[in-house]
Amino acid sequence: MSIQNSTRQKLIDAALKLFTSLGVTETTTKAVAELAQVNEVTLFRHFGNKQGLMLAVMEESAAFKQPGELLQIPAQEVDSLGEAVAQYAIAFLESVTQAPELLLSLIGEARHYPPQNRQALSKGINEANSSLAKYLAPAIAKSPDCGLAPEKLASMLLAALLGYFVIENTCIEQQLWSDRTEFIDNLVLLLKAETTATAINDLQPSIVHEILHRAKKARLRDYALMYVLFGAGLSQQEIASLEKSQQINDSDRHLLQINSRQVPVNQWIMGKRYGSYSRNPLTGWLRSRTDEHPALFLNDAGLPMTATDIDLRWLELTEGLLTPEGRSPIIEQAAQTWRVEMLSKGITLENLSMITGLHLKLLQPYARKVKEKLALEQAISLDRKS
Repeated sequence: MSIQNSTRQKLIDAALKLFTSLGVTETTTKAVAELAQVNEVTLFRHFGNKQGLMLAVMEESAAFKQPGELLQIPAQEVDSLGEAVAQYAIAFLESVTQAPELLLSLIGEARHYPPQNRQALSKGINEANSSLAKYLAPAIAKSPDCGLAPEKLASMLLAALLGYFVIENTCIEQQLWSDRTEFIDNLVLLLKAETTATAINDLQPSIVHEILHRAKKARLRDYALMYVLFGAGLSQQEIASLEKSQQINDSDRHLLQINSRQVPVNQWIMGKRYGSYSRNPLTGWLRSRTDEHPALFLNDAGLPMTATDIDLRWLELTEGLLTPEGRSPIIEQAAQTWRVEMLSKGITLENLSMITGLHLKLLQPYARKVKEKLALEQAISLDRKS
């Protein structure tokens, strides 16, 4: 390292230390220069002014680093947009919470900054958003139903992460989320719902029954897993979080407790009955287990199944299947199929919102989809009568 670069780094390190301990507002360029043991003129030669120094310090912070510096796997190598979002969220929060004081100071004092400092902070956030958008772009390209541009999705994600970071590091005993994992899981669910809200692609009955048939031939656990996907409309993250104690069933009902809401597990799936409330693929899987693990689903290693484990089972069980559009079925279509079926059977949007936990706005496209299907059936029926 050259003497010039060494001096520059000393100044950045000194500023980082003072920004963290005193705050940005109270830190002077003179104090930074003295701590770095250089002349204040040297600081101005390297950074121009305090705002330039602030930008340089921000570049050292994990909150403003390029995603590639935080992650080992590029977005184009992940299987889904949800996975890309989750892995960035995990890496971001792990990095910024190793030394949270700087980011808290930057955000907390921003209202009191002079215009130049606020412009520097805005520039740093804009650059962070731009780099995050570039990271997400390949994953978005692999998700044809996503209706958000990379910059918009990046801004949603960055705002959510910064908000969570502030709450986590300033609020004592907050009850918004039980832990960071729950927050990230909910964030992924929210982003998936937002990006797929206008594209509802429910699966045909023949494809649904073929997937369930394949799962039944594979193993009891897979049969139960696909049964819950199509019979309760749950996401991978929701299923992965379930424990055996969250199952409620008798001869008159079969429910799963998801946080504060209950979701029914249907006997009938796309016109075919899969057992009863008390004897079905899920209850059969649970009766077959001899372990004492509380998780509802276990992987081959005997550990709780993760969302990734569930994704992998779906990919194997649907291999070679194609929808009428010529695409392979994706796992999100299981929940979409369940919601369309529930509305077709007569459940109201308000009640479906209560069961799914989704806002009415996100369910409106499902109502339109059901109306389209009914209109098509009516048209065909009228033609047959002609």
